[in-house]
Amino acid sequence: MSAADMALLNPWQHGFPLVREPFAHIAQALDLREADVLAACERLQREGAISRIGGVFAPGAGGAALLAAMAVPAERMAAVSATVSAHPGVNHNYEREHAFNLWFVMTGRDAPAVEAALLSLEQATGLPALRLRMQRAYRIDLGFDLRHSTAVRPMRASSGGADPIAPADRPLAEQVEAGLPITAHPFDTWAERTGRSVVDVLYTLQHWLDAGTLKRFGVVVRHHELGFAANAMTVFDVPDEQVDACGEALARQPGVTLAYRRERAGPWPYNLYCMVHGTDRTLVQGVIDRVVAAAGLAGHRRTVLFSTRRFKQTGAHRFRALPLPTQEVSHALDG
Repeated sequence: MSAADMALLNPWQHGFPLVREPFAHIAQALDLREADVLAACERLQREGAISRIGGVFAPGAGGAALLAAMAVPAERMAAVSATVSAHPGVNHNYEREHAFNLWFVMTGRDAPAVEAALLSLEQATGLPALRLRMQRAYRIDLGFDLRHSTAVRPMRASSGGADPIAPADRPLAEQVEAGLPITAHPFDTWAERTGRSVVDVLYTLQHWLDAGTLKRFGVVVRHHELGFAANAMTVFDVPDEQVDACGEALARQPGVTLAYRRERAGPWPYNLYCMVHGTDRTLVQGVIDRVVAAAGLAGHRRTVLFSTRRFKQTGAHRFRALPLPTQEVSHALDG
């Protein structure tokens, strides 16, 4: 990545300017023309480096999300992964190195909608799915320094959940989830779409950040496109009375990009998870070995699941209405 592109991405993962002309503000900070910043951001989004410019909501802010895993026979992986990815509620879908080899996140406006969607995928594929509900997030911010091979500094730890967003504010939350238009006055567009004033939109966004409802507002990048192709999920079986202390210790370790506690499910005994993103598998494994020891987890059963293929990565649909299902969902297995 060029230094110019890095300057447009890296610093603005957090603290994106909540002003009426944010791209002009960025241009001034970088001694560039606003038109050049807009053109570069459009190009980076078109190329896939930018997923969106928007917010990451805290657990409890609204909607529902559920991590699920399937054990898919190798000869069926292409068809099953296509069926899962075709569901509009699925926003992440990865193959990982394990007998449970297909991992995806289903999102929706509430838990019953998510469960109904997951049941539809089980019926379509003929495969059961583990339901791995989050119980506590220790760190959920992927906005790390892109100039290094891994997250070299401790990241912002989670302060816990948030109060649910009021029904009157959900239209604005939908816009935050969908992403900011790359125009000179993008918040004006959100104001028009939600029937609010621009001042009120900007005030509400800042209030959500201050209250922890939004964990961050800024550039959401696609790490794979930026060279972070080696990522691994490490899962631990920790006694329930110890898991929070271990999770908090994990969240403090440089290199850890996500850390959270989830329910155990059936044959899956693990309740503590952490993610490490990096540019090289050996480097990522080295980070895992270091943080396991530093967080006092060496004596606990664990397994490491490296990602091998990314089938889908999009924004969540916790506030936005899901699109109507397409024929791809029902026909994917036939292909």
